[in-house]
Amino acid sequence: MGDLLPSRNRTVRDHGTLNPVLGRLGSLEVRLATTTRDIRRAQRLRYKVFYDEMSAAPNGASILSRRDIDDFDLLCDHLLVLDHDVKAKPFRAAKPKVVGTYRLLRQEVADRNWGFYTAGEYDLAPMIRAHPNLRFLELGRSCVLKPFRNKRTVELLWHGIWAYVLHHRIDVMIGCASLEGTDPGKLSLPLSFLHHFASATGEWEASALPECGTAMDLLPKEMVDQKAALRALPPLIKGYLRLGATFGKGAVVDRRFGTTDVLVILPVANINPRYIDHFGPGADRHVA
Repeated sequence: MGDLLPSRNRTVRDHGTLNPVLGRLGSLEVRLATTTRDIRRAQRLRYKVFYDEMSAAPNGASILSRRDIDDFDLLCDHLLVLDHDVKAKPFRAAKPKVVGTYRLLRQEVADRNWGFYTAGEYDLAPMIRAHPNLRFLELGRSCVLKPFRNKRTVELLWHGIWAYVLHHRIDVMIGCASLEGTDPGKLSLPLSFLHHFASATGEWEASALPECGTAMDLLPKEMVDQKAALRALPPLIKGYLRLGATFGKGAVVDRRFGTTDVLVILPVANINPRYIDHFGPGADRHVA
């Protein structure tokens, strides 16, 4: 469908009683997008990271606009980290710079429209049917500008997600996380580690769709060096592990983005209590 956002800087998100500004840490602020301009800035950041820096192949709309455009952007809420430590340009006021983003899709919104983005790679239906009274939230399209890939920025993103989860009474977070590269054989150590030591079980199991899935158990369990595997995992996936996440069965090679994807499954009840204590039971640690 392409980019259907209104062309002017219109307010397109009303977050009700949830203040869009969710937190502050030094010069950095985490907030929810409220206008078309906010969403476009998130898309531009995604383009810089996914296409300019990494090996994703942009489609025609993205090439023309220099934005990572996705139909799901119309449905999702967009979490932004802004850096206020910017210099004013001649004859222009200084504008905060978007340096990090996450895309958030609540189950009730997905159900009213096209479902979850992740359902294009994984069979989520059995897991969701097994938990009819729980609210699911899909996390996706996460990226941070290279100079800001540090603990402060990631902490502020997670502070924003935690505030959003509490406000909307979310029970389960899901989404795809990526390892760079499209050859699973070269990723055999981290993939095998996730399969043998961090797989979701029982009612939380979810498998890659047969037409796009590839095996993760490329090494036998006894051959997996756990410390080396952890070093080989991207920081985002290590962060999910620390929080208490498990992972779906099978990986999916995404050739457009040059990645191999794994499914993250994180029930809120399983989050390590020390992280809840860190951000505060009311997400008040970094309140602006």
